[in-house]
Amino acid sequence: MKKILNITALSVGAMLFGQTQIIAHRGFWNADPKTAKNSIASLENAQKIKVYGSEFDVQMTKDGVLVVNHDEHINNVEIAETTYSELKSQKLSNGETIPTLESYLSTGKKDSSVKLIVELKPLKSEFRETEMVGKALQMIKGLKLENQVDYISFSLHICKELKKQDATVKVQYLKGELSPAEIKNLGIDGIDYHYSVFLEKHKDWLAQAKQLGLITNAWTVNDPAIYQQLKDLGVDFVTTDIPDQLLKK
Repeated sequence: MKKILNITALSVGAMLFGQTQIIAHRGFWNADPKTAKNSIASLENAQKIKVYGSEFDVQMTKDGVLVVNHDEHINNVEIAETTYSELKSQKLSNGETIPTLESYLSTGKKDSSVKLIVELKPLKSEFRETEMVGKALQMIKGLKLENQVDYISFSLHICKELKKQDATVKVQYLKGELSPAEIKNLGIDGIDYHYSVFLEKHKDWLAQAKQLGLITNAWTVNDPAIYQQLKDLGVDFVTTDIPDQLLKK
């Protein structure tokens, strides 16, 4: 009986592992009521619905403080050219102060079941990008969140620098122009491309990536029919603004 139970458990585990998982895009901001993208409230919303992961964007201030914001500007203030002491008066649309990465990660740490998908945004120089990578890795290690965090970026330099500074981290490239074989040769762990790359431009790339053992993710999937297509093709993850809806599919 014990042997049968063990086999059953392994079978269920294998099925769960093979399922397409849902990542909330900039947190679950599109909740009811809606909140600000990349806000701590949006992360807490993602935790409440027990989504697989919550994605958020990281910028760096003039004096090297890592903050969570998608755009280079907040309220017409350029983050990279502003010190944190000057920036911290800026508010998100829900009234929150622009979060620091440290405060965001500290909230994420409260629920270890939700992966934290850290998107490091491209900066104006590779020197600054290298600095940002080092600061992010150091902070995440200091908070003992290494096993809860994965990384993504549109900057190829950032992706390569993450693997250079810590070969154990999981990194996916976002831009979409490199083939799975090119990504594999660069030592990057996966591809996180717009869904049109997989469904229209390069229909064989998902299969190629899986054969090469790469992680596969598609963004930003806000149509249940497109989600179903990607799911049928075996994509590992989708990033979406409607995680609550896709969790029911």
